[in-house]
Amino acid sequence: MLLEIPEILSPQQAADMKAALLQAEWVDGRVTAGHQSAQAKQNRQLPENSPVARELGDMILKALPANGLFMSAALPQRVFPPLFNRYEGGEHFNNHVDNAIRRLPTGGQIRTDLSCTVFLSEPEEYDGGELLIDDTYGAHSVKLPAGSMVLYPSTSLHRVTPVTRGSRVSSFFWIQSLVRDDGQRTLLFDLDMSINRLRQEVGDHDAIVAQTGVYHNLLRRWSEP
Repeated sequence: MLLEIPEILSPQQAADMKAALLQAEWVDGRVTAGHQSAQAKQNRQLPENSPVARELGDMILKALPANGLFMSAALPQRVFPPLFNRYEGGEHFNNHVDNAIRRLPTGGQIRTDLSCTVFLSEPEEYDGGELLIDDTYGAHSVKLPAGSMVLYPSTSLHRVTPVTRGSRVSSFFWIQSLVRDDGQRTLLFDLDMSINRLRQEVGDHDAIVAQTGVYHNLLRRWSEP
């Protein structure tokens, strides 16, 4: 499932983050890439131990639970601390698949079920820089307003096209979901959205209670502690 989620951050929050990030010290983006990705990656990144990255990353982490669409789609169990990257002057990221396992800065590791990008630059501020994500229906081009997020399976082949004007600044991170399988997560998300729509249209009803029970029994069957 590929899902665009509007306004994880407000436009003002995104603008303030971008302004702070543009003043920060950047390093070669290959510092967090695996062997294969490092050959395809050409961008800059904020160091993981940067105080700015930690402060802004915490702001994003606090915003996630407040977004019902995100919570329903991701069913997050663990979230990798958000990182920040910057593309300009022709920088790009060729075809790659994200590493299956990431080491957490605090120790331990996370399985990457879902990849997330939060856009912090407005689309009109730069040319190029589209995130292209492949699935069975072809390539999907994503270039969202500042503060919006795209959520997609980490198994997806994806790339960022060269930025030929301006600066593309964004946050990216990974999620280990309670439900590992993307097809099962998608079914649960569709069912949850259907229940919510029915509740808005008809209010509480025995049939909605029954559907909610089905949802939770499926989640109980498919989730991993």
